[in-house]
Amino acid sequence: MRSVLTGIGAAVAMAALLTGCGGGDGGEATKAPEGGLTAAEACGGFAKAPETSAALKAVLGGERFEDDLSKPEKALDRLREDAAAPWSDSYRPQPVKYCGLQSAAEAARNLKIEVNAVGKGPYLGPELADKVTSYTSGLEAFTSSGVGHVYFTCRLKAPAHEITVEMTVWGPAGVPDTDMEQRTRLITLANAAARDVSAKLGCQGEDGLATGVPAPAATTS
Repeated sequence: MRSVLTGIGAAVAMAALLTGCGGGDGGEATKAPEGGLTAAEACGGFAKAPETSAALKAVLGGERFEDDLSKPEKALDRLREDAAAPWSDSYRPQPVKYCGLQSAAEAARNLKIEVNAVGKGPYLGPELADKVTSYTSGLEAFTSSGVGHVYFTCRLKAPAHEITVEMTVWGPAGVPDTDMEQRTRLITLANAAARDVSAKLGCQGEDGLATGVPAPAATTS
């Protein structure tokens, strides 16, 4: 029977933290690009809020997107199984691609958001603390310019038990790690996906997830 282990999945993921028509004057009509999904349509509409839509467009560099093997229902079903199953140290849950997208104009620009049930944190080890930006959302939220994570708790109706859910967003390769704006975009997308998952699972109580763009966490000297 499937169940949730410790934060092994989180540790593996963190190892990667070190990325209408218009017409001319008397000429032939110029058509806007057709096909693909809008931000409001992509992956079940998790990015339809203005700030999330803007982040998605900026990350993928366009207005239209192609789905890349998204499996949202499978991801939700896996989390439900993990919440209903007894805990065991012998099972290693595997992440499921909740959302996969690529730019309709440039397939090499892609985005992946995975979801997984993990054990209790902390999830950000001291060896990575100075390489990422932390944000105020859920249990923990942090990102580099290539990979971001949001963790939150979810309790389904009895007899299911509480689980910790990890959302991991993988942005396009080649973005400089000094790009702080990209970090904010990625955490915005991961947080919006986390809120979408929490709502669709029907998590009981407060999940602690931020609304809109998560704020950077206060640092201590």
